[in-house]
Amino acid sequence: MTTVLVTGSAGFIGGYLVQELLERGYEVVGLDNLSKYGPVHRSYDDHPRFRAITGDARDVDLLSELLSGCQHLIAGAAMIGGISYFHTYAYDLLATNERIMAATCDAAIHAHAHGSLEKVTYLSSSMVFESTTTWPSCEGQEREVPPPRSSYGFQKLAVEYFARAAWDQYLLPYTIVRPFNCVGIGEARARGDVEVVSGNVKLAMSHVVPDLVQKVLKGQRPLHILGDGSQVRHYTYGGDLARGIVDAMEHPGARNEDFNLSTSTSTTVLELAQLIWSKLRTDEMTVVHDDPFDHDVQRRVPEVSKARRILGFEATTSLSEMLDEVIPWIRDAMAEGRM
Repeated sequence: MTTVLVTGSAGFIGGYLVQELLERGYEVVGLDNLSKYGPVHRSYDDHPRFRAITGDARDVDLLSELLSGCQHLIAGAAMIGGISYFHTYAYDLLATNERIMAATCDAAIHAHAHGSLEKVTYLSSSMVFESTTTWPSCEGQEREVPPPRSSYGFQKLAVEYFARAAWDQYLLPYTIVRPFNCVGIGEARARGDVEVVSGNVKLAMSHVVPDLVQKVLKGQRPLHILGDGSQVRHYTYGGDLARGIVDAMEHPGARNEDFNLSTSTSTTVLELAQLIWSKLRTDEMTVVHDDPFDHDVQRRVPEVSKARRILGFEATTSLSEMLDEVIPWIRDAMAEGRM
């Protein structure tokens, strides 16, 4: 049986990813230090092919031990959050994530040379395209445009350099995947989040979908949005992203390649707000425009044809369908004090 080590397994995308791997018949070892959300409970916790390990992805010895007998490693562990998180932990996330990545590659290089590890699939980010001025962003452009301005975007670009350098020097095979604007359930209030005041509502997320849903559920009117609302995003369902990540892990044509994983549909923040409003209220939406954060990228539009051509991957879940799943989850999380 093929075994996959997933670092960052208790995270937002990690939850969807472990579920997808188990559904495809893999044995999964999940590593997470639980620093962001604390202990989390998933439907697959007692699955006979899943083993959860609480530990630090900066620990090379631990990673080496867990990689024994694994054929694949999906490197997802990282400090990550919304826009306010980038500002609050600008240095910490850069330093911590670099240490995680160095430890991951050290352990993986050894496991590939002396063990059963076949490949590492690295989770990068759409933020590597933060400084682009042309769209859509295609694979390869991240090395042609100016580097990202945020420390988070810069570090995610470094992840890709780690992947390629480990291949160049040690012939460690890799695949790089860049999720775009993940939407789904399981994202709760992080332990280190700093409260942000938006009108008469305090938030601790700074991720646009849960933030807007909370504001509408709390009765905010007029609705406060960051910036003028024309920011373009490609909101992609977590389940679709997990499917794309596993497709990239499995596919022989993905060896030493990189892929944007995203829906092909563009949506402005204002369009998103209107859709959320229409699902929760019947009166007319009015908005107030708050000053945006730095690093609030105005356009994030991916080219997705490479993933379609090589992997056969397309993100098919509509934004409306995502919200029908997410809104009840957020309502329950608010009632239980998890948001």
